[in-house]
Amino acid sequence: QVQLVESGGGLVQAGGSLRLSCAASGRTSSSYPMAWFRQAPGKEREFVAVHVWRTFVTSYADFVKGRFTISRENGKNTVYLQLNSLKPEDTAVYYCASAPSDSSMSYYYSPTFYRYWGQGTQVTVSS
Repeated sequence: QVQLVESGGGLVQAGGSLRLSCAASGRTSSSYPMAWFRQAPGKEREFVAVHVWRTFVTSYADFVKGRFTISRENGKNTVYLQLNSLKPEDTAVYYCASAPSDSSMSYYYSPTFYRYWGQGTQVTVSS
């Protein structure tokens, strides 16, 4: 089992920044891909970014490119999501997710690929 704990959400004005953290514990592996998804009220959970630990490959949803950055702290099972230039439409609960296996990049965009999920952290951006 893998446990994921997110932190760092909050209320911020448009144009502001936040840094989300996701700490993984349990049966983690350096090859596990770790991703961020988000879900706004009344909407489906959507892919935000993924970091593949083994290859250090990252990928982002088109709507966040240039604004958000996913990164990993060397030697720690922690992944971060730096949110810059936030917009009101970024308001959502942000979830960290991990999978127990590696795969091709196309699988990483779907929430069904991930087995482990954190509890989520709320990000609210005011206009």
